[in-house]
Formats: sequence, structure tokens, C-alpha cells
Amino acid sequence: MLGTDVGISGANFLIADTGAICTVTNEGNAELSLVPPRMHIVTAGIEKIVPSMPHAIHMLRMLARSATGAALTQYTTFYTGPKRAGDRDGPEEMHIVLVDNGRTKMREEGLAEMLRCIRCGACMNHCVVFRQIGGHAYGGTYPGPMGSVLTPVFDGLKQSRDLAHACTLNGKCQEVCPVRIPLPTLLKGWREKSWREGLEPTSMRFGLGIWAWVARRPGLYRLATGMAVRVIRMLGRKGWIDRLPLAGGWTRYRDMPKPAAQSFMTQYKKERRP
Repeated sequence: MLGTDVGISGANFLIADTGAICTVTNEGNAELSLVPPRMHIVTAGIEKIVPSMPHAIHMLRMLARSATGAALTQYTTFYTGPKRAGDRDGPEEMHIVLVDNGRTKMREEGLAEMLRCIRCGACMNHCVVFRQIGGHAYGGTYPGPMGSVLTPVFDGLKQSRDLAHACTLNGKCQEVCPVRIPLPTLLKGWREKSWREGLEPTSMRFGLGIWAWVARRPGLYRLATGMAVRVIRMLGRKGWIDRLPLAGGWTRYRDMPKPAAQSFMTQYKKERRP
């Protein structure tokens, strides 16, 4: 490490008025990787640029508070250029590479709000899906709600259309996001685009077509759902269902809770009766 010629890093923030870059770590690994080498190369997305140091400080406090609840991260370092005369350490050269990689396209296609993301991870900490399946199941660099929005940009919607559907749209991610990114709205946008472009499987389109036809007929819908609940309850044992037709992808790895005997609307109507 001490004899390395080149150190490569990202940046949490690029400060426009001074040209400095800021890195944030919990272990200090950035400092060890970037100070000893002769050359420091920074690669960072264009959305990382902030106007001034006061803006950066505000974002740093928000980043740490949203990520870990701390006032400030353990290692917050500002790099202001190569080593100057009299400096005891630091690189002899420093180069900053600004990366677009689809970010301009995101602005043009209605995803500009996602560029506000500071990678704090608050959305993942509160996502009911992420907490159950973990990060590797998302298959991309970024997991969780923010990854479900970003991965289709980088890898293409055809390869990652399932991510937008792996969401309950409960809104917890938007509720805790420090920069107020409307993640459920953006995920619904990917779902709509996937449908418009015909990327959904034929079986899903056929199934949704049947469901929509039944749902437009309230009497038939109530009859069908009532019968479905009774059949599903017959498959349950001790409050759980370990096998369910058309849901093998779920029950192969986990049990489903046995549904209530009556629908919510039926129970609600009973409660409202005098």
C-alpha cells in the first residue's frame, strides 16, 4: 500500500467554489488508500457537485444523521489538491474525472429527483422487502429502494424490470429520505414503462386482464375473493401455509400466514352496524 503509484477514489461531495473533494468513511480506509500514492484519481458523478463548503457541511451532517444517527461520521476528509511545498505527505498529482453514465438521461426522462440521493441508506434501513431478502438479491451495485430506481438506468429496464415490482409501495422509504426523493412514485413510473414497452410476461398480462375484468364487477369480485379465501384457508395448518398453487416461488423458501376468515370490508361493515 505504501509503495503504490496510483490511488483511485470516489467522492461523497465535490465542492465547486474551492475545487476540494470530500470522502466519508467509518474505518479511515480512504485516507490510507489516497495519501501515500504518488497520484490520486477521483471519479465521481456530476450530481456530487455542491456550490460551497457550507452546503457540503450541511449535507455531511444530514448524511451521518440519516445513515447511523451520529452527529458526524468518524472519518470525514477534504482533499484540496496535490502536495504543495512544505507538505509532509499527499499525492504529487491529483485528477478529477466527472462521470455522466446516464445521469443526463435521467434528467430528461423524469428521474431528476433521484439525482438528489446522498447514499445514506435510510431507505434500505426502513424497507420491509430489503430487510427480508438482503442486498444480494437485487443483483445490482445499489440494493434496496434506491437501487430499484437506479439499476434500470444503468443496466436497462429489460434486464431489471423485476426490481420495480419488488416493492410494496408502503412509502416508508420516502418518509425517511432526508432529501425527500419520491421513491414509490419513481418505482411506479418504471412499472408503467415496463407495461407500455411490453416487457411484462404474457402470463402476467393475461392474469391482470382477468383480474381487471372481475374487479370492474363488484358483485362478482366479492364472490370470487370470498371463494378464494375459503380455499386458501383450507390449505393452512396451524396458522401457516407451506404450499400454495401459483405462489411456489414464495412458498418454496418461506411459509405464508393463513388469511383471515373474512375480508377487511366484511369485518368493517360488521363493526359499523349498531
